[in-house]
Amino acid sequence: MALVVHKYGGSSVGTIERIRAVAQRCAAVRAAGDDLAVVVSAMKGETDRLLGLAAALSALPDRREQDVLVATGEQVSVALLAIALRELGCAARSFLGHQVRILTDSSFNNARIRDIDDAELRGALARGQVAVVAGFQGIDAAGNITTLGRGGSDTTAVAVAAALGAARCDIFTDVDGVYTADPNVCAAARKLDHVSYEEMLELASLGAKVLQIRSVAIASKYRLPVHTRSSFNDRPGTWLVESYPMMEDVVVLAVAHDLNQAQIQLADVPDRPGIAAMVFGALAADDINVDMIIQGVGADARNDVSFTVRKEDLERARRIVERVAGELGAAAPVLRPDVCKVSVVGQGMRHHAGVAARMFSTLAAQGINILSISTSEIKVSCVIDARYAELAVRTLHDAFIGA
Repeated sequence: MALVVHKYGGSSVGTIERIRAVAQRCAAVRAAGDDLAVVVSAMKGETDRLLGLAAALSALPDRREQDVLVATGEQVSVALLAIALRELGCAARSFLGHQVRILTDSSFNNARIRDIDDAELRGALARGQVAVVAGFQGIDAAGNITTLGRGGSDTTAVAVAAALGAARCDIFTDVDGVYTADPNVCAAARKLDHVSYEEMLELASLGAKVLQIRSVAIASKYRLPVHTRSSFNDRPGTWLVESYPMMEDVVVLAVAHDLNQAQIQLADVPDRPGIAAMVFGALAADDINVDMIIQGVGADARNDVSFTVRKEDLERARRIVERVAGELGAAAPVLRPDVCKVSVVGQGMRHHAGVAARMFSTLAAQGINILSISTSEIKVSCVIDARYAELAVRTLHDAFIGA
């Protein structure tokens, strides 16, 4: 008998019929003798509906109150799944974040898990119950409801699995696993049997939507096997593991793209120590994550700086940067809300030269201009105009991976 954690995304519990199907899958696991904890997202579309209600009242809703609002989505889905399990004769109990006591920091909308008190979950499992846990949510030290950011239910599931010492964590979604590119964009994309933690960390950070990056980081830290698979069939998915045979022989494993990007350009910035710290410190103080920073040296001791943020952070970032630019005597920031980050990823890139040059020439052959570039040992990323996103993905996939 093993302890297993399942996670079901919004599409997997999007209707009453799908919730019944999930309940049947969970009941079968219990019937086979395994203990089971299940982490559930809100029903598909529910989080966006709730955010829309807040947006109808305010362009920048208070983030604490927004967390109180959107956390209700998971409360509905865990209760419905527990009801469905009981209807099948399978003992179950639902838990909200504060009932498990998933303790987080106070970064509303994007909180980080600090600790999980697993006593209540272990008690339910010892009584033979399926523990149905609300994903995406927690509680801070002051008792405030917090949420973990988009895809946060993945992080909840992997963190719960690590806390319980589970044998594995199965992430059920509406896709069969991790692909060499988004199959909705690139028809030639194919499913991968294995992905290393390091490769998945890069893919998740670069726009691959299968797993949230923080869930991958936790899995890597605890060496937890994670199996991403479809909730609509029983076929094997993709295993997230420490290493797998022959991975260095593959130069580029996958192509990722991220349309949730916006670029901010700041010109005529004074060239003196502490300026970058002032700009990016102000953004960090408001919990705005910054990526793809480029600084160019200009004339007369003035520089140009550009960087990317998530689209949902653009308005807050604009207000902050406009204030800082005024204090520095810099030019007003220029916003590019319609950009895309496209990347190639693979552990084999460590041992093969010329990947970046080939990527740049491939994009150039399609008339795609590169706005900024970022590299690591196992990835190369370019910011491009969003209208070329799908063309770039397909072209790069053909160039590096093939049909």
